[in-house]
Order: sequence, then structure tokens, then C-alpha cells
Amino acid sequence: MFTCDICGQGGLSEPDMRTHILIMHEENEYSCPMCNLSGISYNELMFHIETSHSEVKPVDDNRTMYSIEQEGVLDSSLQTSRLTDLKHKTTLEPQEFGGDRMEKPKPEQLQMSHSASPSDCERTFRQNVKTKSEPKRLIQSESVNGHFSGKVWRQPEQTLFDKNRRETKSNGLCSTSEESMKFDTPECPFCGLIGNAGEDLSEHVKSKHAEILETPQKGCGKQRLYPCPMCKLVFVSCQILQEHVELHLAESRAEECALADRQLAQKLQEDEEMQRKAIETKREQDEFQKLQRQYGLDNHGGYKQQIMRNMERAVAQGQMNPAEYHRRRAEVMETLALGEDDGTTRTSGLIKMLNQHYQKNGAEIRHVILCAETDHYHASLGDKGWGCGYRNFQMLLSSLIKMEEYKHDLHDIAIPCIPKIQSMIEEAWKDGFDPQGAAHFKNKLQGTRAWIGATEIYSLLTFLRIKCQIVDFHSPTGPSDTHPRLFEWIWQFYSSGRDAGLWLQSKVIWTSKPPIYLQHQGHSRTIIGIEERKNGTLCLLIFDPGNQEMQKLLHHDVTAVNLKMLRRFLGSMKHKQYQIVAVNGLLTVEEKNARKHASAVLTAEKVP
Repeated sequence: MFTCDICGQGGLSEPDMRTHILIMHEENEYSCPMCNLSGISYNELMFHIETSHSEVKPVDDNRTMYSIEQEGVLDSSLQTSRLTDLKHKTTLEPQEFGGDRMEKPKPEQLQMSHSASPSDCERTFRQNVKTKSEPKRLIQSESVNGHFSGKVWRQPEQTLFDKNRRETKSNGLCSTSEESMKFDTPECPFCGLIGNAGEDLSEHVKSKHAEILETPQKGCGKQRLYPCPMCKLVFVSCQILQEHVELHLAESRAEECALADRQLAQKLQEDEEMQRKAIETKREQDEFQKLQRQYGLDNHGGYKQQIMRNMERAVAQGQMNPAEYHRRRAEVMETLALGEDDGTTRTSGLIKMLNQHYQKNGAEIRHVILCAETDHYHASLGDKGWGCGYRNFQMLLSSLIKMEEYKHDLHDIAIPCIPKIQSMIEEAWKDGFDPQGAAHFKNKLQGTRAWIGATEIYSLLTFLRIKCQIVDFHSPTGPSDTHPRLFEWIWQFYSSGRDAGLWLQSKVIWTSKPPIYLQHQGHSRTIIGIEERKNGTLCLLIFDPGNQEMQKLLHHDVTAVNLKMLRRFLGSMKHKQYQIVAVNGLLTVEEKNARKHASAVLTAEKVP
């Protein structure tokens, strides 16, 4: 038979004892003797005392006694009476029967129990109340090695008492084993509502008793904190947290707007860049097509096609009658078939006329040097705008075929027409001369209006075994972007050699040297002499293939006004670069072969 240690009722069997404890004591409501907490069950009271009033010290007579160290200490006699009443209700020690034995607190746990502060009581109580799956078991505190161990709550897995209950007494101390109390379902610690699962109870406590959880109990000054979900800041008020989060959201929206603005600006910049590139590409294409047309590389036909179109246009405009058109067309076809120039653009006897003029006139002239007899060729309807290089070659060749030194080696060739000159240059390329120039023109000149320059003239003369050189005046050497070195070189070229002794005999020196081919950007001309004035300045005498009025010099008296079309002073020669091709003899076969595969550009002599 058993006796209830809580109320003293005796004569109870084991099943009656379980029922008595469950009904009479488990369902009763208790109040904390040390604070104002009331309306809780026995197990909740034990858990509350353990967590909120854990500062208990053992007494010398081996009886349990609690001491509360808080602000406003209770009267010692009142505390003693309350603790004595509490002692009679807490002497039971639940034990597990049938192998699930009671677990005693370890010394480390006892030490932690003593060190718990009142401020932690509510947090510990609430955490244990909210726990859904943690076992809850009440263990009686006892004195272990002079230290007091408080009660620990653990949730039972079942709600039945163990079959056995034992009571032992030793050394005048009574250690009573209580039956472990296990519950079928979790129960709300505030209103006693029995739930179906731990999660339902947790939701019930959060929704129905939120004000109890959020309100700190007396003696526990812990204030609830609200951490920001977007940064590491913590706030004491949910309103402040809300304002803070709204700032985050506003900043995020501002960043999104800024990102959208940057993307829009980037897109506009990319569109502007694409438009600029398109405009630049079109401009480059237009300039390239313009250069192609200028240099005759636009595949619009060559000399023959151009002269035919120009004559047809002259007939349409009334400048040429149909009979003359057919006559001229027949002459053009004949000259093209023969490969000879028709002579319609040639003016002969100009060097002889200049020699006579300087013998009688030119008081301001100290010396003048003239080249060998040279014919002037100007542009026609077939090569207007692009044929200056070919016309200058005709001038140079007209002088060479009249000189005994070159006449025999040139095999008494006639002055070729422009398509024939193009064919001769292509033959020179095929023979290995100027491979870079050939690649530039894609090895084709016939049927095009391609411009030629000093390198093509050099290659053609070398192919004909005419010894020549290219001199490159690549930058200005005088003030105002002038080229005094060019004038000095021309003067030195004509004043040297076997004709140097004539200086002492005459003011005018008519040499046996051929003219000089002169090239600059966009145009080429032929130098036929040079003047030295009494003030020491030099003046070049030039045949320009673009001048179609050279016949006037033969039919009228030559005056200083007429000579303006021939004279070029230092101040009027301001192109950035000039190149000249000067003939000075014949080449042997070995010398010709040595120059065959050499680039004309590399052969050029550069004058600083």
C-alpha cells in the first residue's frame, strides 16, 4: 500500500496512487510562493521555480531551502514559511520504472543552474514552453557534495506511470521516488488547452498568448529586439524596423531606377556609336569611290571609252558635227590599232623659241639653262583628268628619240599613244620590274584610267634600258614649306657635266640633257630648264600637260606675261613632297637585270 506524500492520504494501491496523483494533484492549479505567477499546474510551477528562481542554497540540516536574490528581498520568516510549505509539496522524485530510469543532473548542470540570472528566467521559461518535441521530466533537486541541484523539466514520451515505485531512507534523510508523469498530448501552459501536436500548440501560444510572451515578467529586464531581414541592424520597435525596411525598399527602387537609367544611357550611347560608325563608313566609301574615279580605278573604261563618250557629248551639245565625229572616231581607232599618238596634242619647237627669246631679252636673268629639244603634249578628250603621267612620259621620250645617244637603243620607236604606254608598263611588270607597283594595280592598266607616277615611269625607262634615278624630296627644307633643296638639285644637275664650260661664254646654255619628270600629289609635270636671276633666286621652267595654250608661244612674241605659264618660283612650290625622275645614260644588260626585281621605291634617293 502507498501513502501520498503531497496530501498525506494513505492506504492506496499502485493503480489508485496513479489515479490520485493524476486527478488530485496534476490537475490542480498552483501559485508561485516567490512571485505573482498563479493559475498554473504543478509541473508548470516546478518548471517556473527551476527557471525563474534557481538561486537556491542548501541548509545545514539537509533540508531544501530557496534564497531569492532580487531587488526588494522578502522577509526571511515569510520566505521560510513559503519554502517550508513548498518543501512538503516537492519532496517527490519522479522515477522511471521498468528500465527507463531517472536521470540525475550532472555537476556541470548544477553549476549552470546556480549561475543563471533572473533576467534569463523568462527567456528560459518561454523557450521550454514553446518547445514541441523536447521531453519534459521533473527531477527533484537534491544536495550533491554540498551543492544544490535544481529541478529540470523534460517532456515524457508517454502519460502512464511506471509499474514500480520505491522509497528509500538513509542517514535520517528520506528520498522519495515519484512516478514519472507522462502525457498523451501537449497542453497549453497558459490556458490548459490540449492540442493535437506540438506545432498546433506552438501556433496557439503565438496567436492567443502573444502579449504574455512579449511582456517581460517582473525582474526580467530583457527587451525584445527586431533584427532587420536585409542588414545586420537590430531595432527595439517594430515600427522603427518597418520604417527602416521601407528605406531599404526605397533604396532598392532607386537603384533599380538608376540601373534602368544607366542601361538606357548605355543603349543610347551604343546607338549613337553605331550611327557614327555607319556615317564614318559611308564617308570612307564615298572618299574611296572618289579616289577610284580620280585615279581611274572605278572600272568605267579607259582612254578609248572616254574619248568616244566625250565626242558623243560634243555632238549632242552642238560642239562637233556628225561628219567630224565620224572622221575623228576613225582616226582614233587607227591610232589605237597602230599604238602611236596621233599628234593632235603635240607642240614642237618650244625649246628653240625659248633659246632665241633669252638671247635677246631677259635683262633680269643672269643665267638660264635649257634641256634638249622637247615636244609638249597636253591632255585630250580621252585622258582629261588622269593622263598627265602618260603625257609627261611622251615629252621625255620625245627628247630621247631625238638624241643620238638614245635613239639607236630605242630602235627608232614612235611616240606611243596612252593605251600603248599602258601596255608597255604591263610588259615591264611581267618582266619582273616593280612587283609592288604591279600588285597595287593588280597587274592591269589597259582599259582603265589609272594614274601613274614616278615609280611607273622609272620601271618603264629601266625596262627600255634607260638609266635613270628617282630623287625623293619627302619634306620641305625651307621657310613657308618651300623646297630650296629641289631647286638647288635641278640647278646642279643641269650645270654639271660636259656643258659646264659654256658658263663663261653665254648667258643661255642649251644643254644636251633630257628634261626631268616632276611628280607631286595629284599631278605631274616636266622640268625643261632653270633660271638664275641677278638677285640670286632660282626659277624653274616647266611644261604642264594641263596647259592647252602652248601654241600661243609660237605664234606671238614671247613676253614676260606669256612666260608665266612656264615659270615656277620657290614660293609657288609648296607641296609636302616632290619626286623627280632624271635620265643620265643607258644601262647595260647586266645592270638592267640587276634592277629588275628591285622595288622602285627602295631605289629612290631621299633628299632631306
